[in-house]
Amino acid sequence: MQERGLMERAVFELGIDSPFYNFLLLFIDRIASPAVRTIKLRVNSRGRFQLIYNPDVLRSKPLIFTKSLLKHECLHIVNGHILIPINKSREKAIWDLSMDAAVNQYIPELDALSMPMDSLLIEGCSTDNERFFVGPPQSLPGQTAEFYHDWALDYMRKSNSIDLELLERNLVGEDSHEDFGNFELPKEFVEDLLKQVISETLEKANSGIPEGLEEKMRLVLDNPVLDWKNMIRRFFGSSMYIGRYRTPMKPNRRYQDQPGWRTDYAAKLVVIVDTSGSIIEEEFNDFFGEVDSVVRVTDSRIWLVQVDETVQSVMKYGKGMWRDLKLMGRGETDLQPAVDYCQESLRPEGLLVFTDGFTDLPHVSRRVLFVLPKKHNPSFADEARSIYGKSSVVLLK
Repeated sequence: MQERGLMERAVFELGIDSPFYNFLLLFIDRIASPAVRTIKLRVNSRGRFQLIYNPDVLRSKPLIFTKSLLKHECLHIVNGHILIPINKSREKAIWDLSMDAAVNQYIPELDALSMPMDSLLIEGCSTDNERFFVGPPQSLPGQTAEFYHDWALDYMRKSNSIDLELLERNLVGEDSHEDFGNFELPKEFVEDLLKQVISETLEKANSGIPEGLEEKMRLVLDNPVLDWKNMIRRFFGSSMYIGRYRTPMKPNRRYQDQPGWRTDYAAKLVVIVDTSGSIIEEEFNDFFGEVDSVVRVTDSRIWLVQVDETVQSVMKYGKGMWRDLKLMGRGETDLQPAVDYCQESLRPEGLLVFTDGFTDLPHVSRRVLFVLPKKHNPSFADEARSIYGKSSVVLLK
């Protein structure tokens, strides 16, 4: 537990130092394992970023080293490196160096210990990523991993003395890129996940973004329109864990001046259905058909709540039950009673709200995704995006 405490202390301090990293780390689960050399980033089968770290290695390092590695992995995410299929490339060593050079230049602690990428190529050696690291070529700061990859190949063609095989043998990184581009989920799903994380980070962590990085993040968001099916799948995938929250109401056993952790044993997910709107049968079927496909893959347990002006029905939902679902209500609309009931009684990690939006926007204190049909209230959608983020609304198309 001491090693996990070290990691969580690093996360806590980094969150205090920077709203940017604090927000990003909310999307990343940390898992201790002696099976990795130092640290490893991946996307699991349920659409969560996972950081696997070796507690035995971190135990012998100063806290600032762990904080620097956390920054390093966060920047791999916002630069979109997780999508690059490293192991399928003939130039894996070049990709490894290029990605690390692209992110280390924005981390002062690592940049100060970095050797320029062109010097490493000339010497045919790599970094140990504990005492010295890789930085961008001396004359080319501020570029992307893709740029450095192409530059390196051209640089090597012009110099016959560079041995790629030797470089590959010498490359030992502090993090492993072997899972980049290698997912159990469809690539489109991971792309949508990545875009949502980046767009929400840009929107909410509007201070502390390393200088020059915002442009790189926006390059990943060249197409910010997210497919509604992938959005629902991502929302389900991100809602499979039991939530842990910091609260000043619970003392921290290790650090008396800091808030403690409370584990929220919650229902997995609640689907709220607005039964009063003008949602046509085809869209209703499409929505629940997609919910069923996700339930089948994740084996998740969800609650279904019907609401018009008041809560009409609360039930545990199983695959295919929507076909025999008797809609109740069909009166005026008020989503707040259902939201309040769910948060107080069911206590889910997230709410999936299916509505046409011809009602007031409810106050939600949990994660929320509003799914709107083609005929919806655009003012509702705009207000939801302004309050809960651009990725809190998805339209059936």
